[in-house]
Amino acid sequence: MIDIGVKNLTKFFVIGENLLEDLSFEIQEGERVAILGRNGCGKTTLFKILTGEMDYDSGEVFVNPHKKLGLISQIPVFPLGYTVEDVLRTAFADLMNTQKRMTVLERQMAEGSTDEQLREYDTLVNRFQSGGGYDMDVEVDKICNGLGITQEQRSQLFDSLSGGEKTRMNLARLLLEKTDILLLDEPTNHLDLRSVEWLEGYINSFKGTVLAISHDRYFLDRIAQRVIEIVDGHAEFYSGNYSFYMDEKQARFNLQLKQYEQEQAKLKQLGYTVERMKGWGINNRTLYRRAMSIQHRMERIKKTERPKTEKVMKATFGEKDFSGDVVFKMKNVAKSFGERTLFSNVELNVEGGERIALLGDNGTGKSTFIKCLLGEEDCQGKIQFGPTVKWGYLPQIIHFDHPERSLYDTMLYEKNCTPQTARDRLGAFLFQGEDVFKTVGTLSGGEQSRLRLCMLMDEKINLLILDEPTNHLDIASREWIEAAIEEFEGVLLFVSHDRYFIEKFAERIWLLEDESIRDFRCGYAKYRSILEHEAMAKAPEISVPKPKKEKPKGGTKDADKLIRRLEREIDKQEKAISELDAAVEAAAADYQELTRLLVEKEEAETLLLEMMEQWEAAQT
Repeated sequence: MIDIGVKNLTKFFVIGENLLEDLSFEIQEGERVAILGRNGCGKTTLFKILTGEMDYDSGEVFVNPHKKLGLISQIPVFPLGYTVEDVLRTAFADLMNTQKRMTVLERQMAEGSTDEQLREYDTLVNRFQSGGGYDMDVEVDKICNGLGITQEQRSQLFDSLSGGEKTRMNLARLLLEKTDILLLDEPTNHLDLRSVEWLEGYINSFKGTVLAISHDRYFLDRIAQRVIEIVDGHAEFYSGNYSFYMDEKQARFNLQLKQYEQEQAKLKQLGYTVERMKGWGINNRTLYRRAMSIQHRMERIKKTERPKTEKVMKATFGEKDFSGDVVFKMKNVAKSFGERTLFSNVELNVEGGERIALLGDNGTGKSTFIKCLLGEEDCQGKIQFGPTVKWGYLPQIIHFDHPERSLYDTMLYEKNCTPQTARDRLGAFLFQGEDVFKTVGTLSGGEQSRLRLCMLMDEKINLLILDEPTNHLDIASREWIEAAIEEFEGVLLFVSHDRYFIEKFAERIWLLEDESIRDFRCGYAKYRSILEHEAMAKAPEISVPKPKKEKPKGGTKDADKLIRRLEREIDKQEKAISELDAAVEAAAADYQELTRLLVEKEEAETLLLEMMEQWEAAQT
């Protein structure tokens, strides 16, 4: 069954310049599809058209009318005074209205009930129960724990949150709504690693249809079954995840380039032959006619277009020579805000050439740690840099002192360079033509990051500190910054939730949690393996022993004994699962305990299923 169908869709904002042109594709029920393309190619516009928020100029758009569709990029307007909890509960609007009516009827029936009231109340109770009304609290707690939404945040006013926090709360609300078709526009942008991994698990177990726009390559690899790339307004299709898409795209490029080169060689040869035959045919009409026939054949040949290559930013970090062994030392470093301690007793040494990832959940203090290191925040303890260390820093939130200046003027004033040098450096970062006269304040987040990098790369540094460097960048820009970092031979310290980026560069990992920093002298894959082994060691084994699979050796007496024994064990296992259900409900606000209990419950249910199969086999 088709959930979404788009046929010959065209959308333009400037006449003669189509953003989407004859775009066609179909999404089948239950598919998980990644929508890719450079920034500005029309991905978000497509989502707005699918939800009806934006009109289109021509073509056909079909969305299954029997399915509920939700878009995460839209943040609805809620009444003033709504807390995060109120916003989350709007996902259960119908159930809440049912509950209110049940409460009214209960008050009325307390003084005496009529048959009509009893029938209505019975109908409402069935509707409330079948809709999951009695599980609302557990569902809200489960989603909040998965996305890292604390009890403190749930009591905050929704309007007081940042844009990123509102996006995360709206994602939680959308997941609670039980939509049939999920449209996710950059869902991982404001999530930490733990929340992204939880979201991946949720999507992979989701029974409905998912369309996801994302620049998180690791996320796309984990959730996408196929890829639709929007190129020059048209759709190109790839029947696999992101890694498959990359390999297939390169294979298609190589094939098209080979066909183009072969055709050009053939046309060149035919052209040379035509010119010679024309020369010989001055006095020979037969040769001349043959030459014209070949020329007409050349014109009729369907020519392969030369495959386009992406514009590449050509820039590297300026490097300063480093002498000595120690880049910086931290001794007994601590930072607190009032009664809240972010980290304490930090003892770290960094030597030349190291590449370090600083990881941790949102709100643990990673950016504050970086600011303490650079002297932008006061802290306790001692931080000492080597005498020849010069650092460059790209903050998470980009700020320019003069947003009214153009990119060109910003380079001239802040870098004190010549006009030609300013144009050359901006051009290397794909700020070309009239783009250099845009005001800095009108740039997108990704463009501001690119401009700040352009200014940073000119400096002679040997310690590079990056706070979420791939935020707001499309995949092509992420690949470019990775190429530039690969060339950098100094010390790299970065904060990132981009697992592809972390896996590529981290050779040492600092994990900020529980008010301290754990130092892992290994890459990301081994770090993950260490954490998984620790989690397994902490998880208690299931108390119910796994029975051996037995078959009756013959005779009804043995079979009857086995059946009675299995029935006793099944009864015990059902009671154990019932106790786990109660424990799950009680631990709804404790993420780690809830996760452990859910795993234990899943294993217990699997064991019960095996017992039932053995019981059925014994019966037959």
